[in-house]
Amino acid sequence: MGRLKPEKTQKPGRTPKPFGPNNPKSQSKFKKKTNTKNTANRQIKTKTTSVTGNNKNNQPSPPASPSQQLRYFLSQFESANGVQLSSLELESIKDSCILDVSQELGQDVMKLEKHIKEAFGAKWKEELCEGKHIVGKIEAGSPAVLVVAPSALRSIELLRGMRTLTKECHAVKLFSKHMKIDEQVSLLMNRVNIASGTPSRIKKLIDIEALGLSRLSVLLVDIHTDVKGYSLLTLPQVRDEFWDLYKNYFHQQLVKGDLRICLYGPIPNGNEFKGKSVELADGDREQPDS
Repeated sequence: MGRLKPEKTQKPGRTPKPFGPNNPKSQSKFKKKTNTKNTANRQIKTKTTSVTGNNKNNQPSPPASPSQQLRYFLSQFESANGVQLSSLELESIKDSCILDVSQELGQDVMKLEKHIKEAFGAKWKEELCEGKHIVGKIEAGSPAVLVVAPSALRSIELLRGMRTLTKECHAVKLFSKHMKIDEQVSLLMNRVNIASGTPSRIKKLIDIEALGLSRLSVLLVDIHTDVKGYSLLTLPQVRDEFWDLYKNYFHQQLVKGDLRICLYGPIPNGNEFKGKSVELADGDREQPDS
């Protein structure tokens, strides 16, 4: 006969632990899961409230008035050139010299031509659309609207916003990227109503008397910022080229009341341009004029 195995005996002082919901550990785990879920729900509610709640700080600031735009532009001019305008000059420069497009800072360039038309009133067709060169009345190579942009690509983009105005009289592109200066000089021998380009090439064409300013009524200055937060007025080198152009050829016209400036872009609040000097991306880089 085989031997019977002795029954296992429990050690003294220990009692068997129940299984199921009566087990204290099971209850503890169950409570923790419940608490975790409740905490997660509270976090989700809090997050939703913060996103959907009314936050006054996230509301867009109202567009700058012509007076604010003018003060900003002149302060940039003084700062860049290390000068202070006299009270006589400041009194001569009225708010009316600003062509206000601040309500369109969305900013769809296709709406740009509406404001350009308004600047010329009833004569907009005659000034902006006619393509015939009238000897003795319309000087060849002298646009009525001149667009100044930080790059060739941006110059072209802004011209698209005035496409319907340039069907009879084509706009002239004034930048060095893929365009020789001799080609531009040839184009400027005809009637020009609208031209768009970069500061360095525009100045060179004025210097050699290929680009005239006798008809110039509106100077559109593109101050939109790029992905790095820089604009025509803040990007090193391009900024210096613009102010050199403006100081030599446009400032006195503004003082005399013969020129209106359109600042196309939002007026910065002072926090956008904190950073180190950057260069244009290779795709937008303008080759310096020799």
